[in-house]
Amino acid sequence: MIKTSINRITVVAIIVLLCYFAGYGAGKLIKKMIKQSKIEYPVTERENVADNYFGTVVADPYRWLEDDNSERTADWVKAQNAATFDYLDRLPDRKAIRKRLTELWNYPTEGMPVKRGDWYYVSRNSGLQNQSVLWRKRSLDSKEEEVFLDPNTLSDDGTVAIHSGSFTKDGRYYAYSLASAGSDWVEILVMDTATKELLSDHIKWVKFSGADWTRDGRGFYYSAYDAPTEGVYSAQNSNQKVFFHRLGTTQAEDILVYADPAHPLRYLSGSESDDGRWVFISSSEGTSGNELLCKRSDEKSFRVLLKGFDYDYALLDCEDDCAMILTNDGAENYRLISIDLNSGKRKDLIPEQKHLLESVGMVGNYLFAFYLIDAQNRVFQYDRKGNPIREVELPITGSVGGFDGEREDTDTYYGVSNYTTPGTIYHYNPDDGTSTLYRAPEVKFDPSDFVTEQIFFESKNGTRVPMFVSHKKGLELDGNNPCYLYGYGGFQINLTPSFSTSAIMFMEQGGVFCVVNLRGGSEYGEAWHKAGMLENKQNVFDDFIAAAEHLIANGYTSSRKLAIAGGSNGGLLVGACEVQRPDLYAVCLPAVGVMDMLRFHKFTIGYGWVVEYGSSDDEEQFEYLYKYSPLHNIRDGVRYPATLITTGDHDDRVVPAHSFKFAAQMQHSQAGNAPILIRIETNAGHGAGKPTAKRIEEITDTFAFLFANTDTKYNPIEQRR
Repeated sequence: MIKTSINRITVVAIIVLLCYFAGYGAGKLIKKMIKQSKIEYPVTERENVADNYFGTVVADPYRWLEDDNSERTADWVKAQNAATFDYLDRLPDRKAIRKRLTELWNYPTEGMPVKRGDWYYVSRNSGLQNQSVLWRKRSLDSKEEEVFLDPNTLSDDGTVAIHSGSFTKDGRYYAYSLASAGSDWVEILVMDTATKELLSDHIKWVKFSGADWTRDGRGFYYSAYDAPTEGVYSAQNSNQKVFFHRLGTTQAEDILVYADPAHPLRYLSGSESDDGRWVFISSSEGTSGNELLCKRSDEKSFRVLLKGFDYDYALLDCEDDCAMILTNDGAENYRLISIDLNSGKRKDLIPEQKHLLESVGMVGNYLFAFYLIDAQNRVFQYDRKGNPIREVELPITGSVGGFDGEREDTDTYYGVSNYTTPGTIYHYNPDDGTSTLYRAPEVKFDPSDFVTEQIFFESKNGTRVPMFVSHKKGLELDGNNPCYLYGYGGFQINLTPSFSTSAIMFMEQGGVFCVVNLRGGSEYGEAWHKAGMLENKQNVFDDFIAAAEHLIANGYTSSRKLAIAGGSNGGLLVGACEVQRPDLYAVCLPAVGVMDMLRFHKFTIGYGWVVEYGSSDDEEQFEYLYKYSPLHNIRDGVRYPATLITTGDHDDRVVPAHSFKFAAQMQHSQAGNAPILIRIETNAGHGAGKPTAKRIEEITDTFAFLFANTDTKYNPIEQRR
């Protein structure tokens, strides 16, 4: 299936030798020849398959690639990977990029310590470990510590990861879920913390759920599906149920707490109040909007506490028959309310403010409100009655996490980061508001060499949109800088400043690293989200295109130097913008993207995105989905930018068929010489839990591809100040 020209490779080698002796740059010549030579792709058969949507016939010639269990698809994957790695192996900067990325990545990282029982637990990575290790010690000052759980021992290649973990209140037991090869399916195991031995408890076919312990540690709530009979990684998941597992029993003995057979596509989760008096069920039809049900622990049936599904209700705490809930009901920027579970009476604890109330942490007698102001966090401290105490003085501007704990805790920890500062942890005293440095990572670059600015630009309809732009100090705005533009724009996901070793490597080479806060997130509340969903989805693409145009118009980069990138919903973003404005970019990097907007809801949990996107089963929604669906807007005879599509063979969130079909159609239609390649990682899923080694290799290939197709030369001398 692969048509590889041995003669062409031989000719390149001969010319490189001649140029070497003549004093020319061999690497630059190789890049030029690779870029200018038209690639002969593996043959992908086209079949006569079509669907009729309300009178519109839509061809789907690569439908056969949806069958992830067929030998035919497996052969196609092997052929595509062979072609892709043949190309990547010939890129002269690949080894140097990998070397520098590995150097930058190799520094110790540590999470925030958590006290459970008589131990302090902390997650730690020495630098290049595939998975972080959970350590523990008796006191934070003690030098004596021990490994509690090391997931690196569970597989040879680091592809088994801890998905989530939770301790009983007294710290006696630890329930943790394991994910293999990047799949969303997890298994829950239970460990005796005194002996570090596994108990007999073993829960299977769990997805989007961990273990929610009861206060007395007698058992936990979890959500699971029936064991799939076919298509483990692609078949639609339905009829999720909430169970209660009593410690020491088998899964077959677990008590069914709640099911909703009349609505088989709803997501369900269960929990219990700390005093054990109330049981709650959260039911949702998608990724936003839910319904909250409750009952006393001695009652048989649940009642609706907060009716769905127009608003979001996040249960934070329940004490003395009073629930504390974060919601956008009557507050587009969210508010914190309390509800008397007996009378139904509500009152505001933290009323809606001008800026988005992103989340609320609880420690001791205090509440910590995380606000998002122009996509950067500020934290305000309140008492449990909602009376303001102070704004927390943060050491840097950026993203903040932490401020969590138990009711009896007297202190807490938080972490801060931004584009040039990796996660740094501070101890916080809630009584006097003082922060003390706990852990600061030692990195292998000088953060003062770089600068981040937040700029604002106007989108197509005049909307003001923010963007973070990071680069080396003293950057010349002459349009000759390679640029990496990243976006997401959906599902209420906010892109706040975060640290990335690949961004540092890129900026060392004169690159401009940009992250844009598109509509579809909730950076400016629910109105910002709604402006980028359903029939308004084109606004997201317009914002991204306007960001690219702004960077070009202001000299940060040019079309021949600009790369756009995004993953998942961001992969959809890149695919849609590529087919709408192929003239605007040099490189497109869609990762694990939703590319077929007419069939996404037919696989695994894709139906849950109908709330965000709409469905082709609805005539009105079909019309706007068809207009922007990346797969269906590729046109023959168009010169598309260089494109490297990335996905994983075990991605059961956005099934790889999206990327397979998009790659096949792009290769079929490409009129120019720019490469259209797909890199399919084995034993990998949507991204969560991917081992460090695989992450470094994938990022290396991505940036080697970017450098080669933006005429950018990697300079290993320039980075050594």
